[in-house]
Amino acid sequence: MMTAGKTGAEPALTIIIADDHPLVREALGQALRQAMNGVEVIGAADLDGARQALEARESVDLLILDLDMPGMDGFAGLASVRASHPAVPVAIVSSTRDPAVMRRAIEFGAAAFVPKSAALDTIASALQSVLDGEIWLPPELESSDGTVPDDFARRVSELTPQQLRVLTLLRQGKLNKQIAHELSVGEATVKAHVTAILKKLGVRSRTQAVIAARHFSFDDK
Repeated sequence: MMTAGKTGAEPALTIIIADDHPLVREALGQALRQAMNGVEVIGAADLDGARQALEARESVDLLILDLDMPGMDGFAGLASVRASHPAVPVAIVSSTRDPAVMRRAIEFGAAAFVPKSAALDTIASALQSVLDGEIWLPPELESSDGTVPDDFARRVSELTPQQLRVLTLLRQGKLNKQIAHELSVGEATVKAHVTAILKKLGVRSRTQAVIAARHFSFDDK
């Protein structure tokens, strides 16, 4: 597959693999290089590294994320990446095979959920499906009717990246003053974000917003 706008001198594909285990990154990278021609693989050990890699490149064809790595905070990391880089498809490659977790990942915008226990050629084939514009799930989940996005995931998709950061910090119990300091903005700006968050999530108070945001956790199925 050749991405439009890239010349023959450039890699045909640019793929970021974010996983805190170097051996996993190496195995996935090797599988992708063997399965795809001219692929550039960039590794990242956490979500911040993945974001930096996304910002440093004009075009990224695929982002591979591990749910259980530094910075992810459950599904909040996935939601924030989808909000800030909506044109980049995201594939989750995870050790869990919990159907509820797989469905929730798709609800929050992942284009695939691939178990790490799958054979490397299966993983490569699944990721190629995502590059081709498809949604990929393990065969045992494809027959499920539970992949329709839930209401919370739909509402979260309407938040801006900064509003998602504020909601994540609210969920951590931070006060407006603390959020303002962490994001290097004024308290009035934080209050405006909170007001917008409440409206978009359809709740009346920050407490209700925090309760709703528990859906970010994949322990809450």
